[in-house]
Amino acid sequence: MEFKVGVGKSDFEELRESGNYYVDKTELIYELVNDTDNKVTLFTRPRRFGKTLMMSMIENFFSIRKNSESIFEGLAITEHSDFCGDWMNQYPVLYISFKDAESETYDVAYAKLMTIVADICKSNSELSNNDTTDKDDLEVFARLKAQKGTESDVQNSLKTIMRMMNAVYGKKVILLIDEYDVPLAKASEKDTSKNGYYSKMLDVIKGIMSTALKDNEFLQFAVITGCLRIAKESIFTGTNNFASYSVLDEDFSDYFGFSNGEVDAILEAADRKDKADIIKEWYDGYVFGNSYVYCPWDVINYLSALKKRKDAKPKNYWKNTSHNGILLTFVKRTDFDVAGKFEKLLNGGSIVQTIADELTYDTLHSTEDNLWSVLLMTGYVTKADTDEDTDTVSLKIPNKEIASIFQDSVVRYFTDTVSSDTIKELLEALWEKDEIGSGEILSGLLWDTISYNDYHEDYYHAFLAGVFVGRGYEVESNKEKGLGRPDIFLKDRKNRRAIIIEAKKSDKEADLNKDCDKAIKQIIDEKYAGGMYGYDQILCYGVAFFQKQAKVKLLTNE
Repeated sequence: MEFKVGVGKSDFEELRESGNYYVDKTELIYELVNDTDNKVTLFTRPRRFGKTLMMSMIENFFSIRKNSESIFEGLAITEHSDFCGDWMNQYPVLYISFKDAESETYDVAYAKLMTIVADICKSNSELSNNDTTDKDDLEVFARLKAQKGTESDVQNSLKTIMRMMNAVYGKKVILLIDEYDVPLAKASEKDTSKNGYYSKMLDVIKGIMSTALKDNEFLQFAVITGCLRIAKESIFTGTNNFASYSVLDEDFSDYFGFSNGEVDAILEAADRKDKADIIKEWYDGYVFGNSYVYCPWDVINYLSALKKRKDAKPKNYWKNTSHNGILLTFVKRTDFDVAGKFEKLLNGGSIVQTIADELTYDTLHSTEDNLWSVLLMTGYVTKADTDEDTDTVSLKIPNKEIASIFQDSVVRYFTDTVSSDTIKELLEALWEKDEIGSGEILSGLLWDTISYNDYHEDYYHAFLAGVFVGRGYEVESNKEKGLGRPDIFLKDRKNRRAIIIEAKKSDKEADLNKDCDKAIKQIIDEKYAGGMYGYDQILCYGVAFFQKQAKVKLLTNE
């Protein structure tokens, strides 16, 4: 059979019927029901780790409105034949996702939430055509369906629909709520602005959850997913028999993300075993409980690219799909001294941090521990040691993809916040041939930013380019000039003058002067200044870096 992968397919039935490759996670269903006695189960994982597909799988297995035998054929869950006979397609299921209930303002976010509820009513319209349904519920259902319900109607909506399902099918209802915390996440972002509405949205979501989960006689059990484990007292107050499983928990850790064995099997099916090392370097490294996992979104995207082009290069698939603002929020906090920790992480090291496993969105940014906790729960850092099971854990960046996000955020922050006056002083020092002054300013800038790649030469090249870009000059980096490529070529066309910079990384502080001379010799030997006709002044500098120190030397005609 031809190997097929579908990017972005989160509907279990569609995935199975289309013949797309599926990594079998169906054993979760058996473990959820047979091995636990949870009335409410919350799974928190980063985005892009298969939560929605998992919820769709659960819905298809239990829903009394479906006949799912064919789409589960051959999967692990069918080995439990008695269990399947008792549970498959035997219960009414209410499945709702809050992933689209977000906006810049409360009114729009609330309107989106009403639309989501209305769509649920429309997809269960048979509930309103049954004689067993309570007349008062029918009236509320009609209002919700027409998006004319009161706030009380909306807060009680899930319990109302579940009561109607119970009346029609004569069985308790399995409730599935996907991305429960999205409305609160967006609201908390806006709560520092004039459009802040966190407390209002919290009241709505808390009302929906409370009525649906607390002492609800129509509830068989509930499964909820999200990114963060919000403190029970904040939103799940009074909910009985409540169990929560985050990235720190061993239970259910194998069901989100792909294991090494599962990726090996996919690569064999795709005839791409030669890409195993690259995929591991870029997309592996997350620790959930005591299991190492790959991000499934990345693996599927890269395999899709490889299917079209055998030489496709790995790339960052998180960049345009996940909210990376938390990194910038962290770096910008002047009251937290985290620059050294970021540098250690970016250079492949680990840090030790106390993690808060339960949070509230209105206090996410209140402490440094909370911010590191958010980075862990959302996948930007991961545990460095699978055996750690306390609140104090070692953290690291999981892979090359996430490291690139860190680097982009750091560079952007530096570019946006470096003092224009400081850059002006640097440029003036360079034009005035002030070697000592320009070296001191560059060293100061290095101390103010975060270094990565363990001070590799490429880092210093990127650092110099970031300093000069957008300062009113034409900046070229590693463009062909003469017989080679200067690191930085700065042109001031208006005043018909230019600066050429060749940068070197020194192995020790004592080599700075020698390496400046090497850089100047390279400028001369490669004739970087050749062919630049019409310029009245061309200044050539050799610059050497050792960690956060810079030395600048001018090429003179003496």
